[in-house]
Amino acid sequence: MAEPKPVSPMVKGALEYGPVLAFFVAYVLLKDRTFTFGGEEYSGFIAVTAAFVPLMVICSGLLWKLTGHMSKMQIVTLVLVVVFGGLSVWLNDERFFKMKPTLIYLIFGGILGFGLLRGQSYLRVVMEEALPMQQEGWMILTRRVCAFFFGLAALNEIIWRTQSTETWVSFKTFGLTIAIFAFFMLQGKLFQQYGIEKTED
Repeated sequence: MAEPKPVSPMVKGALEYGPVLAFFVAYVLLKDRTFTFGGEEYSGFIAVTAAFVPLMVICSGLLWKLTGHMSKMQIVTLVLVVVFGGLSVWLNDERFFKMKPTLIYLIFGGILGFGLLRGQSYLRVVMEEALPMQQEGWMILTRRVCAFFFGLAALNEIIWRTQSTETWVSFKTFGLTIAIFAFFMLQGKLFQQYGIEKTED
């Protein structure tokens, strides 16, 4: 497999997180507006979703062109954005797009869980180069990440089903990002205990 081409961290970050931040800003600006198209009324949320889907496709395409690489996680996420975002716009029903994070985390958690049942860490396959660690450490981390993903899926379901759309948008934009960052920060002791220092030839 070809190595990803080097790209500016600022450009990479803008392409990866820009669409999500743009979605949040656009929603805040348009959440109280209603748009009429083809004789049917659409809420600001649906209008923003309609713009977010092609923006996500364009940014993912640019990132792939610049780096020459797209991870399986990025591909799955993009497909679900297109499918469930498209369904929300087509059926004028915001619930489909709100379900997307649930399915993403269930899929990733299920894949990791399947690997664990086979005695393997699929997480190691995608992260080993960036995070050298002993096999036992990878198995512990994979179990934790698997449980964490299932927890995020459940949390997303609870929030979108019981809270306002505004609360869900804030949770999706900031809550999930903070939760993932905090989770990996809390794994510091595990990384120290099982980490392998890279040796230079």
